[in-house]
Amino acid sequence: MRSRSAVALLRLPVRLHGIRLGQPTDLLLDEPAQRALGFVVLCGDDTERFLAYAAASLAEEEIGVESALMLLDDVNFYRERAESLRALLGTAVEGGAVGDVLLDPDGSIAAVVASPDA
Repeated sequence: MRSRSAVALLRLPVRLHGIRLGQPTDLLLDEPAQRALGFVVLCGDDTERFLAYAAASLAEEEIGVESALMLLDDVNFYRERAESLRALLGTAVEGGAVGDVLLDPDGSIAAVVASPDA
């Protein structure tokens, strides 16, 4: 399996058997472990929920879930323990600024993609 762009994953809808539940707005990363924890999802009821990366089924056209119960209410619990991809984008790294993060299928960070300074 190939690595996937975290930024591209944020463009995919979260669906349960084809029914749209929400849209990811951020990806939370466990920096010390170098892996994705999960998605912050803005759901149809305008509530943010957390979807663990391990509970998501990543397809080309969607982030699938087996149950709506996989979307957890306490997003702040995870935000306090993780790094926001959105906050990392644009921060300085060797070779420019963080433009994206590539994730292996298991959620491990394969690479940080630097965009040249403008």
